[in-house]
Amino acid sequence: MQFSAEISLYPLADEYRPVIKDFVERLATYPDLVVNTNTMSTQIFGDYKIVMEVLTKELERVYQKVPSQVLVCKFINSDLRP
Repeated sequence: MQFSAEISLYPLADEYRPVIKDFVERLATYPDLVVNTNTMSTQIFGDYKIVMEVLTKELERVYQKVPSQVLVCKFINSDLRP
């Protein structure tokens, strides 16, 4: 099933920009995903299982780095890439 996710990560740390940048750059390394960013969010498109596996893996990594964070997500069970 094709899947779209829109996420906004808000690390509760003084140096939050490098954390976000590193997270988004890691997401973009997965060849089975399409990752678009803008000033408000990151959009991820791909197969449902792959998107969720990647998010699980990468969110765990970022949570270990900066434990206090807010993550806002929208999940849509279709491919809404522009």
